[in-house]
Amino acid sequence: MPTVSLVIVAQDEERTIGRVIEAAKPLVDEIIVIDSGSTDNTTAIARDLGAHVQHQDWLGFARQKNFAIDLAKSDWILSLDADEILTSELVSEIQELLGGASLENYDGYRIPRILYIGDTAITHGGFYPDAQLRLFKRGKGKFGERLVHEAIKMAGPVAMLKHPMQHYAYKTVEDFAAAMDKYARLSAQEFFSRGNYQWRASVANQYLSGGWTFFSRYILRGGIFDGSLGFQLASIYSDYVRKKSLYLRQLIEASKSKERA
Repeated sequence: MPTVSLVIVAQDEERTIGRVIEAAKPLVDEIIVIDSGSTDNTTAIARDLGAHVQHQDWLGFARQKNFAIDLAKSDWILSLDADEILTSELVSEIQELLGGASLENYDGYRIPRILYIGDTAITHGGFYPDAQLRLFKRGKGKFGERLVHEAIKMAGPVAMLKHPMQHYAYKTVEDFAAAMDKYARLSAQEFFSRGNYQWRASVANQYLSGGWTFFSRYILRGGIFDGSLGFQLASIYSDYVRKKSLYLRQLIEASKSKERA
């Protein structure tokens, strides 16, 4: 049976990290948690569940996760966020995959992900299946260097698993809105560093893309079926799209002001 390392980066994740580790335990041979300075019980919970916990000052999303991956010794790596909980059906699916000959047909596997706001699952509005590459052969994948929305870059073929994991990312709608504002600022910094952003920073793009995002998520992608919560999430996500352009334009204007000074 191939061996599997569970790797997690964390900071102040006592709400979920115990469930994350417990759910994945039947699959893994080692557990590595890289903590960037928790002030709650995150590290104690992880250690009690058999994890090797190591401190590392925050390096950014991609570099922090790659640091964790580099410590893994198993044949395969299961890289989870500290709020991603495998369902029992998914665990059974991965166990069957690990015990079968088809595992080696692919170098990585994407896992569908169900977003939760509090204890409410969001299954419409473009928030599902939101598949993420989380299981991959050691040496075949690394997170690409980005400030936000980091993703694993693979050297070989990738397949999709059937059963989902649960993503307990936000306790409240307000938490979701605050995170989207943070991601909008990080995305703006990412685009600014790349240059060639004339259309992306334009007022026209700000309102056209924001309006289309709301219509697409709330109407075309079924956010309306999630009731008032679906309306709130579609509104917040469209505002996130608008803010990316707004914050990018602010960075450009600040840069021009420095050049003129």
